[in-house]
Amino acid sequence: MTAMAIIGDARDGVTPGLPRFDDGMVNVGELARTLAESIVNEVMDVEADLECEGGNQRNGYRERSLLTSVGTITLRIPKLRRGSYFPEDVVERYSRTDRAIVAAVAEMVTCGVSTRKVERVAAKLGVDRLGKDAVSRMCATLDETVTDLQGRVFHDLRFPYLWLDATYIKAREGGHVSSVAVVTAIAAADDGHRYLVGVDAVDTESYASWLLFLRGLRDRGVTDTLCVTSDAHEGLRHAIEETFPGAAWQRCIVHLERNCCSLARTRHQRALVGQLLSAVFAERDPALVRELYHLAADEVGAICPAAGELLEDAEAVCSVKPF
Repeated sequence: MTAMAIIGDARDGVTPGLPRFDDGMVNVGELARTLAESIVNEVMDVEADLECEGGNQRNGYRERSLLTSVGTITLRIPKLRRGSYFPEDVVERYSRTDRAIVAAVAEMVTCGVSTRKVERVAAKLGVDRLGKDAVSRMCATLDETVTDLQGRVFHDLRFPYLWLDATYIKAREGGHVSSVAVVTAIAAADDGHRYLVGVDAVDTESYASWLLFLRGLRDRGVTDTLCVTSDAHEGLRHAIEETFPGAAWQRCIVHLERNCCSLARTRHQRALVGQLLSAVFAERDPALVRELYHLAADEVGAICPAAGELLEDAEAVCSVKPF
């Protein structure tokens, strides 16, 4: 049923053959897809007829699938006996793979999900066919974004505060899946905004890897740094000291909480340690935080001596302290 027939039936009070789910409810998504397909094909028929006004003739159709925001539609592109007709404006304007689909496919591929699984997920998202070439094109958009970020130069900003972190993920590289460390840098600029100033994947979270990453930040304009916050990784601390001499270093309290909880033996102990430290660091008054920190260190030490000792050792660097 064409779009005009559906519209005409609705105006005449006739119940059209609308697409429905098994429970009888109207499938609005399929209706939108069908309407889009019908309207585009009717427009192409009209344009092809106009092309034939000078004596040319129609010569059948050729079909082509077009992925749009309402699903995959089938174009019935008119063929002419002389010359050719191709609706470039329609294809270029309405052919679109949703950004959410691109992001989902790119993340699945980089995390090592197999091509067959990617295709099954894409099918559920409305993509009928997704070959290796299509996946590569989608991932290329992510590569361009990362490349642009890694090469961005900051000329007119100062970054007094810098946060560094790393996480390990499974990634596909060279045809096999392996674990890599993704290192990131977020900075607060003097204009009052935070920026993702750096991201990279390294084999291991080592002093050499961090040093290369931090030198790249500095060369691209991440300078005038007053305080760097990170975990207590020795290689990272050494790289910070070498790259940003004179800057203060502050131990990340989130990592400190995780480190303390990991030392507890049971799930119940880990929950208690986490609740105590979360309550301490939720306060905003520095004097109160320090007082509560001392009390928490004693309480945590009674639950888990190793975690209590870690808190005592970490006290000095949980507040801003120059190297």
